[in-house]
Amino acid sequence: MARIFITGSSTGLGLAAAQSLLAGGHDVVLHARNAERAAALAAQVPQALAIVTGDLSLLSETRDLADAVNAIGRMDAVIHNAGLHGASGRGRTVEGHSVMTAVNLLAPYVLTACIERPERLVYMSSGLHRGGNAGVDDLDWTRRRWQPEQAYADSKLQIVAFAMAIARRWRDVLSNAVDPGWVRTRMGGASAPVDIATGQATQSWLAASNDEAARTSGGYWHAMRREEPAVPAASADHGDRLLTALQALTGMTIGIDG
Repeated sequence: MARIFITGSSTGLGLAAAQSLLAGGHDVVLHARNAERAAALAAQVPQALAIVTGDLSLLSETRDLADAVNAIGRMDAVIHNAGLHGASGRGRTVEGHSVMTAVNLLAPYVLTACIERPERLVYMSSGLHRGGNAGVDDLDWTRRRWQPEQAYADSKLQIVAFAMAIARRWRDVLSNAVDPGWVRTRMGGASAPVDIATGQATQSWLAASNDEAARTSGGYWHAMRREEPAVPAASADHGDRLLTALQALTGMTIGIDG
């Protein structure tokens, strides 16, 4: 039995993964953006080990969220599921960050830095990462003209690169990225070809399975198979530059083992 924390687990793929893992006998800590959503989630999933709250667009609340997770005890796995797409990522936070960048990239970085190191880390990406801009000098969209689809693709490219960088730096952690496909969720829409049970399967498997293939690190996964990501994502040099940029944006450092 594993103890697993899932961000963005009040709806969609995060909730589906939580329900699948709970059905498998695992302890699951859920996340909701605010107290109202947490109350609704508690009624819907009463078997959850705990529910923590925090707005991932705000670094201050993200740090508090990490503290709340640590207070529950060490997680065996963390699934970084929360994400924004399109108009939902428009604008800037009161802390001055791009909303899309804050939720899709800065929050996973901060949570990884602050949550007690688990055995496994799973980061949600997208096949659209292949159209992402690999530059790290304007991750926060302070100089470029805002383009929501490009911002999403950029964030998903960088989160794959981040997962790979963690795999290289933390040899005792299994760190992987997942493309769930175009899934029929609120984000994906009713016309998406992938059902939600299929869409959540790979990340749940990576978080908890004892299969030999699931106990590997540094992979980019789609439909239960390991694939090659876009070239920049696998580059150690790019990963190092990304970590330096994320440290500058958040004020937090992720160390190197050894």
